[in-house]
Amino acid sequence: MSTSRAFIDPDPARLDALLDAHPFVTLVTVRDGAPDASHVPVLARREDGNLVLEGHWARANPQAQAGEDVLVLVQGPHAYLSASWYPDKGERARVPTWNYVVAHLRGRFERFDDEDALGDLVARTALRFETQTGGDWRYDHTDARERAQLRGIVGFRVRVHATELTRKLSQNHPEANRAAVVEALQSRPGDNARAIAALMRSGLTSHIQPEP
Repeated sequence: MSTSRAFIDPDPARLDALLDAHPFVTLVTVRDGAPDASHVPVLARREDGNLVLEGHWARANPQAQAGEDVLVLVQGPHAYLSASWYPDKGERARVPTWNYVVAHLRGRFERFDDEDALGDLVARTALRFETQTGGDWRYDHTDARERAQLRGIVGFRVRVHATELTRKLSQNHPEANRAAVVEALQSRPGDNARAIAALMRSGLTSHIQPEP
């Protein structure tokens, strides 16, 4: 991903928060010279400060069988910005743009398909998302019918060795422009616009990268 260094955020806590809020990620690998992609939920944790992701594919998914290196794309909120919102639109000949939060994570797969490890993964995944949505389904490893369904999946663990979190939130604009964008986004429909507005609002008084 090519992006201005002004938008790169090195804070691991913000990356962890992004994964917590947006755990449905895209896994990109290369097989026989061609890209493969899967869209899966992941569980994220830190081991000695290093990021580890866990999840599973259907066993029939070709990505479950080949490729070791992976690029994980984490898509956060995003919103279109109209140039008409900027107070200095005429003076600086402003153009429309897009604000967004996204992360690129690079690592290597560790695959597993033993019954106990898969059962533990499914149990932890259910606990994470059922609790979040108010559901009460739990995996029961003592139920042979549920254990039998584990044969249809392959688990993976990704130990991330490189991260790039991009938070493009108009840091390169004067504060008056940023405040005007926040006000405009707050009046727009949709969760994405409101989420970007909230992130921008929290940083309005922080350091601003000056324009050239």
